[in-house]
Amino acid sequence: MQKRKEIAVAFEGVCKKFPPNILANDYISFEVEKGTILAILGENGAGKTTLMNILYGLYQPDEGKILIKGKPVQISSPQKAIELGIGMVHQNFKLVETNSVIENIILGLSSVPFFEPVRKIQKKIEEMSKRYGLKIDLAAKIWQLSAAEQQCVEILKALYRQPEIIIWDEPTSVLTPKEVNDLFLVLRKMKEEDKTCLFITHKLKEVMEISDQVTILRKGKVVGNLITCQTTIEELAQKMIGQKISFSFSKKKEKLTEKGEIVLRMKEVDALGDRRLMALKNISFEVHQGEIVGLAGVTGNGQRELAETIIGLRQVGKGKISINGVDITNSSPREIAQQGVAYIPEDRQFALVSLMSIAENFRLRDYNKLPFAKGLWFDWNIVLEHAHQMIDTYNILPPLPQMPVRLLSGGNRQRVILAREFVQNPKLIIASNPTAGLDVGGAETIFQLFLEMQQKGAGILLISGDLDEILVLADTILVIFRGEIIGRKKGKEEGWTEKDRTDLGLMMGGVKLESEVKNSV
Repeated sequence: MQKRKEIAVAFEGVCKKFPPNILANDYISFEVEKGTILAILGENGAGKTTLMNILYGLYQPDEGKILIKGKPVQISSPQKAIELGIGMVHQNFKLVETNSVIENIILGLSSVPFFEPVRKIQKKIEEMSKRYGLKIDLAAKIWQLSAAEQQCVEILKALYRQPEIIIWDEPTSVLTPKEVNDLFLVLRKMKEEDKTCLFITHKLKEVMEISDQVTILRKGKVVGNLITCQTTIEELAQKMIGQKISFSFSKKKEKLTEKGEIVLRMKEVDALGDRRLMALKNISFEVHQGEIVGLAGVTGNGQRELAETIIGLRQVGKGKISINGVDITNSSPREIAQQGVAYIPEDRQFALVSLMSIAENFRLRDYNKLPFAKGLWFDWNIVLEHAHQMIDTYNILPPLPQMPVRLLSGGNRQRVILAREFVQNPKLIIASNPTAGLDVGGAETIFQLFLEMQQKGAGILLISGDLDEILVLADTILVIFRGEIIGRKKGKEEGWTEKDRTDLGLMMGGVKLESEVKNSV
């Protein structure tokens, strides 16, 4: 009989409420053995992050207790959590953008070497980077890094404090498949070192691949504690959602028709990145009415810079961008938005004002227009009525228009952004990783919304590191590598093939396939 391992952490009757009457954690109890990778699974708003924020000292429980190595503890702050050997890699990065990587890693340390502190700390971080396979420029500023690189900083920051228990809050939401594989190597290395990993996710395939055990939350309650190798994706999905769901979603291919008018044209566009190096080189392509163009590529190859040049947040050095036949090159974001452009950024915090309510965030685009505004005044009753309609349509939980956006789960924040942008009936949609952080049901809902917008005639540029997402939705796929479009594939009526997937994967890695290279239109 196998000897039972030491219990690293246990929750006993943990309860957390938020005003006005939201029960985020409903008397949760379970325990985790040392050296285990436990997946905490649940749909958006199930209470996963709230529970882990309690473990990390960001929230205090209203009832119940937490035990570390069998002893009850009071975790009054993140500093106390760190002292107890608990680290956390946050979904919404807790980094100071104007500081360097190394400055962020050591920020808040209680002790640093007196003599040559930077050199000694840098050496330790470099050793840790090599040990876990995490490569990062320690001198770079945070604002210069891609989302995946910023997550690498979060991981190093947590590891530098030598935790025994590490919380991972949706760590794969901004990663490409290759980056996910690299992250899983880090988790397996930690398991070998007998560290305990609490892995918050809603991605069922990842649960099956990386975890030893699964705790499932639904509406704040534990609805299952399972051994991963003894369950199936279908069972996990049914427990997570509360009903059987289909895994066979695919885009309905209509008979190919003549293309609509061009809504976006980029012609020989160059642009600099944040480090004043060339980020985009000779970019040329078109998006037509009713067409979804997918832009595939490994994170950090110019996707963010491309989106920012289109919406006016980054200057074009050379070339021309036109929307609906109007030259908008280096126009202001407001002028470009007035051309009927919607933008769904990779970073949700960029698109929302976290201290404002859901209702207030809904009216950010039209705050000065009828029916919301009348002169210097706005009609709050109309604002609330509009918010209720949007909440119902997009299934935003909890359905409380006056709740601050910062209290919503990541997936529900994304729904707020989509609702606000899509209600404008845009002619062009620029979407960057739109389903990142969404559960399987939420992702399917987003897919349907994009198809509805396509049917209404919108042209869509879908920028995503998730190749499966692009293959489901895109009519045309472009591949970007080191700031250049190195390949292009046209969709066929019978859909994408396994050869298409293989070719796209090669191109994402920088392999130019001569038959696919069409760098101009």
